[in-house]
Amino acid sequence: MSWRNSNLRYGGLTIGLHWLMLLLLIAVYATMELRGYFPKGSPERDAMKHWHYMLGLSVLGLAALRLLVSAIGPVPAIVPPIVKWQSTSAALMKLALYAFMLAMPVLGWLTLSAKGTPIPFFGLVLPPLVGESKDLAESIKEVHEAIATVGYFLIGLHAAAGLYHHYFLRDNTLRRILPTFR
Repeated sequence: MSWRNSNLRYGGLTIGLHWLMLLLLIAVYATMELRGYFPKGSPERDAMKHWHYMLGLSVLGLAALRLLVSAIGPVPAIVPPIVKWQSTSAALMKLALYAFMLAMPVLGWLTLSAKGTPIPFFGLVLPPLVGESKDLAESIKEVHEAIATVGYFLIGLHAAAGLYHHYFLRDNTLRRILPTFR
């Protein structure tokens, strides 16, 4: 498999980044959901929050890298071609997913900044984006949490569309992004 996209399928770099993002998003959501199993103030809960912050910020970097990689290669054709409303829906879904992957880490960073909480990133402490304001922190946190809920639906709909194309339309939409091992 080539590292670069072709007109027939995505290259190894794009495929790897796509599936790495899925694993990263699973980890981000898992740390968010699992922290509730630990008492407030416990080291385990604090560790879950810490990992949530670091993994969430990693989404920002990986999304930016994915945008860069997608800008330099062709998009493989869907065979047989899909109808216009499906290609429009796919473009809107891609836009929504990238907006989600870019906005969520920034909103998290803004929340921590407004709370006055240090922003950990794998041994570094990132600078705050805004001054401390408890009211602003609470407002941004509410938006962050609402979009996190929307993220479940976006990711689920994206996966369902890929499976629909594979099993019902029988086109190559899903096969273009699956790794091949030769």
